[in-house]
Amino acid sequence: MEFTGKVAIVTGASSGIGRATALAFASQGASVVAVASDVAALREVIDMMPDGAGELAAHDITTPDGAALVVEAPVDRFGQVDVLVNAAGIIAMGPVDQTDDALWARVMELNVNAPFRLMRAAIPHLTRRRGAIVNVSSVNGRRVFPGLAAYNVSKAALDQLTRCAA
Repeated sequence: MEFTGKVAIVTGASSGIGRATALAFASQGASVVAVASDVAALREVIDMMPDGAGELAAHDITTPDGAALVVEAPVDRFGQVDVLVNAAGIIAMGPVDQTDDALWARVMELNVNAPFRLMRAAIPHLTRRRGAIVNVSSVNGRRVFPGLAAYNVSKAALDQLTRCAA
């Protein structure tokens, strides 16, 4: 698929699925706004892209204004957003009785709240461009795995959020 002239925002772009996705978009001609908390790893990913294809966004997407800052960057620079990929996520170990409030909140903030805010901020731009949102979930959203209470619930919530937005 050809993405020349398209602009993609990819969260979690410093590793795993997010990294592979950001590099794939860049290799197909897209301008990529790579988002992650690990700036050094993001720089490595940007360096692997064709010249000028990648832009680093080191905003904290778990803050209330982080999503707007991430979405505004490509709109300001390129005038558009065509794709939003929510690949950032965190796995936290612990059954319900061993998951404290801080861990629960951290998982929900990154795995559910951040994608929600990013989607909300990007939808007006994506609508104009007939763009797309890809939320990276997990089989854990449909099947319970022991010792991963917060993660299982967060991925089920992301699946439902995706259906609601569709």
